[in-house]
Amino acid sequence: MNIIFLIISFIIAITFHEAGHAWMSDRLGDPTAKIRGRLSLNPIKHLDIYGTVIIPLFLMFIGSPFVFGWAKPVEFDPYNLKNPKKDTALISLAGPGVNLILAIIASIFLRFFNNPFSTLYLFHYLFIYLVSTNIALAVFNLIPIHPLDGGKILIGLLPERDTAEADQFLRRYGLILLFLLIFPLFRGVSAISLILIPILKFLMGILAPGISFI
Repeated sequence: MNIIFLIISFIIAITFHEAGHAWMSDRLGDPTAKIRGRLSLNPIKHLDIYGTVIIPLFLMFIGSPFVFGWAKPVEFDPYNLKNPKKDTALISLAGPGVNLILAIIASIFLRFFNNPFSTLYLFHYLFIYLVSTNIALAVFNLIPIHPLDGGKILIGLLPERDTAEADQFLRRYGLILLFLLIFPLFRGVSAISLILIPILKFLMGILAPGISFI
């Protein structure tokens, strides 16, 4: 049952994440995502066969302490934005932002279902996974390298004189850096786990106190 709840929470987190990007893009004046059907809470609209299905299921199957994945990226046209540099950062921030909001909402519901004598107690596991999965997706995507959202947010925050050089560096080496972070180089543990798991445990302690990070 837990694996089912984990899969459901992952699909919900990914769907809202991408819909958040699409909503912010449309809000800032670019209808591209809306026209292409991405301003939707239908998971199929955002599904990527490798990032949303194969990779996460494989990580769950091998018992990885950190499950991650991705959906089809939401495309937008920067020429439709009033301030392309700033607005691109806002569009990128919207995805993790929505995940954090969902985690907070799920933590509120968790308190209502956290009664072992209730017939609905089983659903408290779903809300635990909703909290942890949304936190994990938000924090992971805020890593400041391409192709993650954090890379675009970083570029949006940098002074204009440093933007082009930094963006070029991240586009050229971002995937390599991400692979090095994910690959288990430290006694079978990835650098990303060493960095993110303490952060995730801290946030879980705030939103779901007394419940160990899953």
